[in-house]
Amino acid sequence: MATRLLEQEGFAALVLRLRAESITNKGLLNAVEETPRTLFAPAPYQKEALSSRIVPLDCGSFMEGFDFAVRTLHALGVKPGQRILEIGTGSGFTAAVMGRIAERVLSYERYKTLVINAQASLDKASIRNVIVRQADGSAGLVGEGTFDRILVTTAFDSLPRVFSDHLVSGGVLLVPIMVSETECRMVRLTRTGSRFDREDLFEAPYLPIVPKMAAFL
Repeated sequence: MATRLLEQEGFAALVLRLRAESITNKGLLNAVEETPRTLFAPAPYQKEALSSRIVPLDCGSFMEGFDFAVRTLHALGVKPGQRILEIGTGSGFTAAVMGRIAERVLSYERYKTLVINAQASLDKASIRNVIVRQADGSAGLVGEGTFDRILVTTAFDSLPRVFSDHLVSGGVLLVPIMVSETECRMVRLTRTGSRFDREDLFEAPYLPIVPKMAAFL
């Protein structure tokens, strides 16, 4: 009961903060409300996970702030019936929210520990259309076809063209890019036929992309 109340209070506070940014997408907010964020947070940080603060995870990773996670999903614009690719599963929370909306989500994570933890959290949340796979997502993917939306949660030094062939026309790629030595920004790439339109959006926390699967963690 205490955790449920914590979730309700945290969500209500989030909605008020997001309203100031004109983020009022009802479908997205319903999916967020239906996905208990505390299920995806390490036990000592469940309260912090409902704030805008970053929460540490295993393997040197982190759980993005609540506000940033929803702002990112709003910018991605996931819709029902879509096929989604995520590079960098982390806690599994963003994949879970996308799974509430989309038809299917495939999430790649290089750390086996994070894959196991995220899958356990997804099972607790009763989300069955998200597939979490330990894989190296830095160099693209083979045999997975195309996607309507691609979300990359780890930063590149420049725009990774390796994902462009995996986007359908009208598809969207969202990825953190280092735009200077000290600034990382979320960049949105929209494909229209063979053309790609770039938009630099908001500042993003810096977690660099690391190639290859982790050998031990």
